[in-house]
Amino acid sequence: MRDLFFVGYLVALLFIAFKRPFIFTLVYAYVDIVAPQRLSYFMLNSVPLSLIVFALALLGYMLGENKQDSRFSIRQGMMILLLAYCGYTTVQAEVPDAALEKWDWIWKALVFAIFLPLTLKTKLRLEALALFMVLCAATLIITGGIKTLASGGGYGVLVLLIDNNSGLYEGSIISTVAICIIPLILWLAHHGTIFPPDWRVKLFAYALIFSALLIPIGTQARTGLVCIAVWAVLQLRFVRYRLLYGGVAVAIGLMSIPFLPQSFTERMATIENYEADQSASTRLAVWRWTLDYVKKHPFGGGFDVYRINKLTYELSEVDITQYEEWGIDPDDVDARLVEDESRAFHSSYFEMLGEQGYPGLTLWLIIHVGGLWRMEVVRRRYAKSKKADEQWVAPLAIALQHGHVIYLVGALFVGIAYQPFVYMLVALQIGLDTYMSRRSAEAKRQPIAKQLAGAARPKTLSQHGRPFTN
Repeated sequence: MRDLFFVGYLVALLFIAFKRPFIFTLVYAYVDIVAPQRLSYFMLNSVPLSLIVFALALLGYMLGENKQDSRFSIRQGMMILLLAYCGYTTVQAEVPDAALEKWDWIWKALVFAIFLPLTLKTKLRLEALALFMVLCAATLIITGGIKTLASGGGYGVLVLLIDNNSGLYEGSIISTVAICIIPLILWLAHHGTIFPPDWRVKLFAYALIFSALLIPIGTQARTGLVCIAVWAVLQLRFVRYRLLYGGVAVAIGLMSIPFLPQSFTERMATIENYEADQSASTRLAVWRWTLDYVKKHPFGGGFDVYRINKLTYELSEVDITQYEEWGIDPDDVDARLVEDESRAFHSSYFEMLGEQGYPGLTLWLIIHVGGLWRMEVVRRRYAKSKKADEQWVAPLAIALQHGHVIYLVGALFVGIAYQPFVYMLVALQIGLDTYMSRRSAEAKRQPIAKQLAGAARPKTLSQHGRPFTN
């Protein structure tokens, strides 16, 4: 029955898309984020659904769209270079089979992110993509929020729609994305036009934000807690009464502690006591291994090169910062010598460095840091605009910038360098930037066109012999 529901829903969307080809790109976003093929028992998981829908989106654009307003940006060029470089390192990969398996989905994410801005030619399309991204992620976030309220969740225990530990269904990744889209939710709640911002839309938006804040609690992902702190700090940029805001935020945080599951508070405490936590110690060891590896292989080792690592590190049983407080001689502290191998990078930055070397990391940073810079340019350009049809621009630039900052901080501790959802966010930034640049260029051309039209009017003589213009 569930398979029939998913098939019927997809067929309905695709049927509408044949009349409005841009909807194919939204359907692809749905397939990439929710992954209905994973939820299906047999009808969808046996076909290359994402490839089929992407082909339809590309054909719809090529055959049914006017290309005149499409613009190509420097960051799209950087993504093309990154795609080509990833292809090269895949051919030269240290672990060929694993590299080809990862390449199979990464090239689709990059190609779609390069293609997507070409279709974002109107404000309605920008909003439609933002809405689809939020609502698709909401299918996971709402499920996780309800289960967290019902059971409290647990590390590696909270199951979203299916028991799957990859993509957005992985705890740390969905925790990062859930906080990352909060600024976009707020923008839709105040500036959306597809669903006009009445009390029902705002109530749903605030409830969704509450669910998003519950996801790090339910998954017990420490990265999610860090992302919440980053989001709270970012709000200080535009809050009028900052001291009051800070005091209220701290008070809410302290009052919420008694209501949090004990397992959550114990796990969050390991952020400080990282030397006694095997997960954190492993990450530090992997990062050290990566730095040593790129000294000998500056161009990287290809996808999943971490599979060749062998690690040895000490895991302290007692937090070294408390030795004096407890009257313990550091020399008497027991330490366990841990040996491990094939440990993942647990950081997007080290993931890029180890797999793609310094060239790949540089391209990746240009793409993401360039997005922060361009959104700041757009924000400043339209922050004081008095035009009614431009009031949404600066807030959207802020939402995309803040969401991107949250992602970049969360990416310090999670290997999501190629996460398709984030590349859709990048594509949305590029779409906003190119759309507003085109509008600005058109606005500058209009006065010139009027002057040329006036100069071209023929002059005739009036009955008094004076020239006048028709």
